[in-house]
Formats: sequence, structure tokens, C-alpha cells
Amino acid sequence: MNILAIDTALGACSAAVVSGRCVLAQEHQAMLRGHAEALAPMVARVMTQAGMEFQALQRIAVTTGPGTFTGQRVGIAFARAMAIALKIPAIGTTTLETMAVEALNKAGGAAWALAVADAKRGEVYVAAITEGGELLIAPQLMPIGQVGQAVSAIVENRRPALLLAGTAVPAVQPLLHNLGYDSVDSGIRQPTAAFVAVACEALQPSGPVRPLYLRAPDARLPGAQS
Repeated sequence: MNILAIDTALGACSAAVVSGRCVLAQEHQAMLRGHAEALAPMVARVMTQAGMEFQALQRIAVTTGPGTFTGQRVGIAFARAMAIALKIPAIGTTTLETMAVEALNKAGGAAWALAVADAKRGEVYVAAITEGGELLIAPQLMPIGQVGQAVSAIVENRRPALLLAGTAVPAVQPLLHNLGYDSVDSGIRQPTAAFVAVACEALQPSGPVRPLYLRAPDARLPGAQS
């Protein structure tokens, strides 16, 4: 299956063309803003590098969040528009599941992975997934001090070591160590578009693509009551 996969939800803009299990082309740029301007040219480049016409695509895969309010909307709006224009399905997976799937694929033999992304204000976005695709912790927002408790609730045997991914790993790893958990930092900090496609294939999401907001946006309309 030919898939165009994109991510703009966190601190990067990423696009990839995947056919089956082969990554034909991919590009990844770290950025905190400017996703809307960067995405379309990036997609055009990877399609050219892959030597594929847009009409040959069979799916558009996109991260739905959690992430920045603007970043999420940029990627999802682009995916929806492409899907409508090409008359193909748009499918979505979360940024956390994408990072966990990438960690599991790169580690080889690991039983499960924990994705933790910095949500600011002393909070983190958290999700955990097994190598077989079972969601142990659904994507959620929690105080960083509660991550150990969430892990303890699902782990009876503390071996093998936990695989960690996401921007909050440096803060979370010492907390887990203090609770007696061994953990391995995968080094993955942002979703990679190629693994957006892999995660969608592994997790088989269904239904329309919608943004996943785990926290209300900070911006308020003029005159809105707090």
C-alpha cells in the first residue's frame, strides 16, 4: 500500500512516502513554528524523491496529537484536504503511539515502550504500547510525578527494562529509576513520518481523523469568562 505520512503536531515537520514496508523518501525538520509554510513544499519534495504520482497514493496518514494546538490543526487539515482531493482515506494515530512504535521497531525484542512528551506546567503527555500493538496506557495528560504510579499500575514484573521515547524522557527516567525500574532511552524525541505510517498499519485506527486535545487551548476569545 502506498502511503503519504505526515507529522506537524509537536516540535518538527515530517513527511514520508511509504510503500509496503519500504520507505521510498522521507524528510524531517525540527521546528517550533512555521509548519503550515513548510509542510506542502516538504510533501512535494518527498513525492518527487519517491518518484510517485499523487494519484498512486492509497492513504494519507497523520498524527492527531497530543501536541501544539496549531501544529495539530495544520497536519490534520492538510491530510483531510489531500484525502478529499485524491478520494482516498485519511487515517490518524497519536504522536505518542508513533514514538513508542518507532522505539519498539528500533530496539528489537523489547516487550513494550512508554512515550512521554513534555506538556509544560509540570505535566507530561503519556502513553504505553506493547510490541504486539496493545495499548497499555491510553494517551493522557498527567503531572510528571504520577508517571511512576501509572507504570506501576500496569507492570507486575519489572523486567525487561522499559523503553522510553519523547521529550520528557530526561525528566521521567530518574523518577522511574528511584522507583526501582530499569529503563532504556531510545533517543527518540519527536514522531517520524515513516513511523506514522507504521503505527497506523500496526494499530489499525478507524473512524474519521480528529485532533486529540488533552488540554484546552490557552487562547481565549475576547470577553470570554474564565
